[in-house]
Amino acid sequence: MSKFYITTTLPYINSDPHLGFALEIVQADVIARYYRQKGYEVFFNTGTDEHGLKIFRKANDLGLNPKEYCDIYSEKFRKLKDALCLSYNSFIRTTDSKHIKAAQEFWKRCAKNNDIYKGKYKIKYCVGCEMEKTDSDLVNGRCFLHPNQDLEVFEEENYFFRYSKYQKKLLNLYQKNPQFVLPKERMNEIINFTRKGLKDFSISRVKEKMSWGVPVPGDEEQVMFVWFDALVNYISCLGWPDDLKTFNNFWPGLQVAGKDNLRQQTSMWQAMLMSAGLSPSRQVFIHGFITSNGQKMSKSLGNVINPFDLVNKYSTDAVRYYLLREIPPSEDGDFTYEKFEKRYNSDLAAGLGNLTARVMKIAEISHFRFSLIRPAEEFKIISKQFQNKNFQKTISDTSKKYQLSLENFKFNEALIAVWDLIGFCDKYIEKERPWEQKDQKVISDLLFAIEQISYLLQPILPQTADKILKQLKTHKSEILFPKI
Repeated sequence: MSKFYITTTLPYINSDPHLGFALEIVQADVIARYYRQKGYEVFFNTGTDEHGLKIFRKANDLGLNPKEYCDIYSEKFRKLKDALCLSYNSFIRTTDSKHIKAAQEFWKRCAKNNDIYKGKYKIKYCVGCEMEKTDSDLVNGRCFLHPNQDLEVFEEENYFFRYSKYQKKLLNLYQKNPQFVLPKERMNEIINFTRKGLKDFSISRVKEKMSWGVPVPGDEEQVMFVWFDALVNYISCLGWPDDLKTFNNFWPGLQVAGKDNLRQQTSMWQAMLMSAGLSPSRQVFIHGFITSNGQKMSKSLGNVINPFDLVNKYSTDAVRYYLLREIPPSEDGDFTYEKFEKRYNSDLAAGLGNLTARVMKIAEISHFRFSLIRPAEEFKIISKQFQNKNFQKTISDTSKKYQLSLENFKFNEALIAVWDLIGFCDKYIEKERPWEQKDQKVISDLLFAIEQISYLLQPILPQTADKILKQLKTHKSEILFPKI
């Protein structure tokens, strides 16, 4: 069986889950479900990033030790699995003992390759990003991602990674793999960044000042910088370095990340992998931000939306649908409740929900006895069983557009293809008027189409797809999406 590995970035748990990470993990979930549907064995990883200065300070503010704080907040992110109907089979915490062991082994391999050295430095540091900032990174003297936070100046002796050593190797990686970073404009951005030259970066902190981190091997006075240890989760979750069978079966894989993580995921991490003697990731897909009324959603700005609240009000699949249909896959997209409810009513309630109810009702009044014709794995031959040749071509074209879109991470275009099919079915009903003629061939085609739609929607709207299939099996109709 073919293997497929996909991972999200690990959300930093200095606050509650927000809609921006919900977008990332839902996108990853769709890809994972799609490849499972194609017959792949899928390893789908997510988890929580739990070290660093922000968490250390947040825990102190709440009167908790850092591990107690992480236990509480990690559980909040774990609950997204049920809320968003996620199918991941790996949830790693960077405080897990197996991850700490892997991070230390990774450090040793980079050191053995002479890529770690000790040095003194003075930097401007954004605690919000947990990253060093140069003047070119700043807007009006502040980090553009965290404009409400003052930069801090750090001056100490730490370990550094020889990032500068990997400029040519990274450019060669990008040249040989033109789709290594998607979309293309992000690939161009990281190529231009790399061509300007890479600067060695600090990978440790003085333990006396900030003790919350993975201990540096052989130096009790230093802990690993949070970015160094967190990135190792992509391989520690696969059992590296102990379970090399699982690791070799699935690595390299696909990473899904936000554009604010572009350098870390597509450049810093890839250089670190090369240093440790491991293959780079297979591919990195970069998604955009969610804005609210044109302003970027940000924990530091306090305008984030809680995904649990949305799910409780509108349902899991309604949230998944909006994120995938309304937010462009690799660009910024806006969220407002007005847009959400408009999309819900027009596409889900009046679109998919109404079509399913109509077809089920027509079959009922026509006393049409039907059952599922084939199991899901026989999906590819469904077009042979349609009575109407135009219907057959439309189904076939929709399936091709849908598959091509998902394989290129164009979630919105995949949904547009399915909803074009829904519109075709509505027009077909109006033209043929099967409730009058009780034409068994027309009804059969419509039932096939509903089954096909449910199959296409399984990776995207899994709960809704299951409800439709249940209706087809039981011949009992139910409201999928009540109007709001």
